[in-house]
Amino acid sequence: METLRERWMRSGVREGDILLIHSNIGRTIVDYSRTSGARIGPEEVLESFIEAVGPSGTLLFPLFNFEFTQGAPFDIRSTPSHMGAITELARKYQGSVRTGHPIYSFCALGRHSHHFKNVCNKNAYSEDSPFGILKRLGGKIAVLDLPDSKSMTFYHHVEEVMRVQYRYFKDFTGEYIDENGNSSQRTHNIYVRDLLKGAVSNSDPAGELLWRAGLYIGCRPQIDTGLRTISAKSMYDFVADLITNGDAEGNLFIYRNKT
Repeated sequence: METLRERWMRSGVREGDILLIHSNIGRTIVDYSRTSGARIGPEEVLESFIEAVGPSGTLLFPLFNFEFTQGAPFDIRSTPSHMGAITELARKYQGSVRTGHPIYSFCALGRHSHHFKNVCNKNAYSEDSPFGILKRLGGKIAVLDLPDSKSMTFYHHVEEVMRVQYRYFKDFTGEYIDENGNSSQRTHNIYVRDLLKGAVSNSDPAGELLWRAGLYIGCRPQIDTGLRTISAKSMYDFVADLITNGDAEGNLFIYRNKT
């Protein structure tokens, strides 16, 4: 019977990959438990991705938590991920390295995790963020059973670097507790949608363009493995061209109030 590792390999994951994973693991757990007769959970899914990239590979997981925007303190040692069970397991995994943005943090596991150590970008999606590092390292993005609009935060990296006009920088200040337990007030920001202009994010059309261009490898959400992969650099270049050519509207966002 096909293992989970073999599923991921069939969808473009390779040994040695530096891989950012966005995931909805519910269908995988139900389907694999039913077909294999072996009961599995988030732990087995995480281990299967670790096995897929091997000892020379690296996994990156989003640990996004938006409570800092509502006045809650951020503690890099213990603030939990709100991105699902597998991401919280990865945060606690032995040797895991966590980046320092109090809203858009990540954890890295594996050979190249040191590239993410002590990363504390002020801007959520900037070139010095984990998104930019992933791109420069030649990494990939993998999405399991989620549409682009519910997973592909990398679009916002491109939008911030390109300084699109339908977003702007919004600061958030709050209590920040570092790895040594020291507390201070820090300000970080997010390149947010301009609500006054009625900007509404919708990247699903751009995702369709990525499929048509042959940049996505693997399966669409809820079909077969449900996993698709893409080169971060290839995605960046493709989306940057959309923005440069004036095609962001209708593919990355719409204006709700436009008449």
